[in-house]
Amino acid sequence: MADPVDDTLEIDGVPMITKAPAPEGHPFEEVLSGWLFREAETRATEAESFANPGMFAVERGAEIWDTVEGTMGKSCASCHNDASESMKGVGASYPKWDAKSNKPLNVELQIDKCRVENMGAEPYKFDDADQVALTTYIKHQSLGTPVKIDLSQGDMQTWWDKGKEAYYTRTGQLNFACASCHEGAMGKYIRADHLSQGQVNGFPTYRFNTAGMVSLHNRFRGCIRDTRAEMPKAFSDELMALEVYVTWRGTGLSVETPSVRQ
Repeated sequence: MADPVDDTLEIDGVPMITKAPAPEGHPFEEVLSGWLFREAETRATEAESFANPGMFAVERGAEIWDTVEGTMGKSCASCHNDASESMKGVGASYPKWDAKSNKPLNVELQIDKCRVENMGAEPYKFDDADQVALTTYIKHQSLGTPVKIDLSQGDMQTWWDKGKEAYYTRTGQLNFACASCHEGAMGKYIRADHLSQGQVNGFPTYRFNTAGMVSLHNRFRGCIRDTRAEMPKAFSDELMALEVYVTWRGTGLSVETPSVRQ
C-alpha cells in the first residue's frame, strides 16, 4: 500500500488539475489523476512534451487532419479549419449523445461518422494506427481542460446507469469487477503496478510496457481479459456505457492526452 504522490503537473506551461472534488454520488471525496500514482521517471516523461513519446502520435494526427481522403475530396481541416481552435474542449466533453444513432459517441466514433458522412471515406478499423493518432491529436487540443460530460443529453443517463452496473459487475474466472482494483484496492500494488482510481482523462496514453499508444477501449478490453473473462467488442454498447460512466468518474480532472504510463 502506498499513497499517491503529493506533486503538481504542468505541461508546456499549462497547469494540469490532477486532484478535483468528486461529483455528487461519487464513491470518493476526491478524484485523482493516474499521474499521481506513477514513478518519478514516468511522471517526468509526461511533464516534458519533448520527451513524451506520445507526441509522435500528436504529430501524425496533425498530418492526417490536413490529408484529403474519400470520394468527396475533403480533409478534416476542410470542415473544421484550425484544430487548435475548432477542437479546443472537444476531448473534455466526449462521449456525447448522437440522436441519429440513438447512442453516445466517443471521439473515435465521431471521427468515423465524419469520414463516412462528410468525406466519403471508410471508417477506421478498431485501433488502426491512424485512428489512434487522430484521436490523440484531437484530444490534445483540450490539454488542461477539465473533463465534464453532459448527462442531460438524450438518453445519456440510462447509459451512465448501464455503465455503473458494468463497473461493479464481477466477471471472469478471477471474479473481478473494475471496482475491485480501482476502488476497493486503489493505492495497493498488484505486482509492480500501483493501482490508481482508473481515470481515463489521459487516453489515448503512451505505455512503456508496449512501447506504443493505447486507446481507451483497448485498455478496457485488456483489463477484462486479465480477469479471464470474454472480452466485449470495442465500441460495443457495453463498453460505450462503461466509457460514459468512467469518464464521469473523472469529472474535473484535466485532459492530459497523451498521458504516459508504465
